[in-house]
Amino acid sequence: MRIKNEDMIIRVKNLKLRTTIGIFDWERKIKQDIIINYAFRIDGILVRDNDAIESTVDYKTLNKKIIKEVEESEFFLIEKLAQHILNLIMSNDRVKEATVEVDKPNALHYSDSVSVECKAKR
Repeated sequence: MRIKNEDMIIRVKNLKLRTTIGIFDWERKIKQDIIINYAFRIDGILVRDNDAIESTVDYKTLNKKIIKEVEESEFFLIEKLAQHILNLIMSNDRVKEATVEVDKPNALHYSDSVSVECKAKR
C-alpha cells in the first residue's frame, strides 16, 4: 500500500542571535539578543522515494546563511529584519510557503519580548 505524502513543514525553533537592531542611539552601539523562529513548506512527494539532501531544502545551509546575514545586519526595525529573513528563505525555489517570527526580548518594560511575524507563499 502506498501512502499519499503531500507537503512537509520544516521548522527551526528559537535561533538565538545577536545583532544591531533598534532606532535609538544606544541601540546602534551594542549588539542585542533576538530570537528567530521560522518554518517553511516543501513538496513532500520529492522526498517520499528519495532519501537524499538534493530532494529537500538543506536547512543547515539555509540556517548558516540566516545566521551570517542577521549577525552582519544593522536594521532599525525588527519588521524589516523579519522580512529580510523571509526573503532569504523564499529565494529557494523548493519553498512553497514560509513564516518567520523575530522576537526582541526586553524591548518593552514589563514584557518578555516584542515579536513580528511575516509570511509568504508562492
